[in-house]
Amino acid sequence: MKKLGIYGGTFNPVHYGHLRTAEEVRDKLSLDRILFVPAGKTPFEKPEMVKAVHRYKMVKAAIADNPHFQISAIEVKARGKSFSVDTIGKLSVKYRGSELFFILGIDAFPDLPYWKQPDRLVDLAHFVVISRPGHTFAGLASSPYLRGVPLKTLREMDSGTRDIFPFNISERRKGFLCRVTSLDISASGIRNLIISGRNAKYLLPDSVESYIISKKLYKSRRGNS
Repeated sequence: MKKLGIYGGTFNPVHYGHLRTAEEVRDKLSLDRILFVPAGKTPFEKPEMVKAVHRYKMVKAAIADNPHFQISAIEVKARGKSFSVDTIGKLSVKYRGSELFFILGIDAFPDLPYWKQPDRLVDLAHFVVISRPGHTFAGLASSPYLRGVPLKTLREMDSGTRDIFPFNISERRKGFLCRVTSLDISASGIRNLIISGRNAKYLLPDSVESYIISKKLYKSRRGNS
């Protein structure tokens, strides 16, 4: 059975932090592929968000040289706003016979109980909760989805004593706490550099930087173009 990582996000724009995270998760969990899923219309649309078609094309350019990375337009083509439970449900049908691993940032995991149908979502796929700069695993201690993971273990993840820790996120699926290399690169920081007239070289692939320049993206606080 093939193991498929599902890596969603706005990717506004995609950068080396995203790419390195995907590669490390693939390696540590022995996944066969990582499927990037750029968001279409999100429940919380922001003015600095460029059109989905641009974000899709930037991700496609960024992953072109990695045979283990693929891209899906499932949310870009969706009508209306996209919710993770709907996307994962559709992907579980499309990739029937594969194990799905939903990759989620440590900053987003505490909000899981407030997502659409969270109990159904954690039954559809395994969860990979990845580290992010400025956030701790110990901060997840009160999450109802950690199923009794000891605070001591969360602190060991934060200190680096542990690199990965499996747990039961539901009766059917596993969860994995996963430390990844801390690259303090943010899409908002990249956008701010471009707005201020500076370049973002070495923060994101050259192909993505060239696309941004050619399409004149992120030239103002209202980045949609």
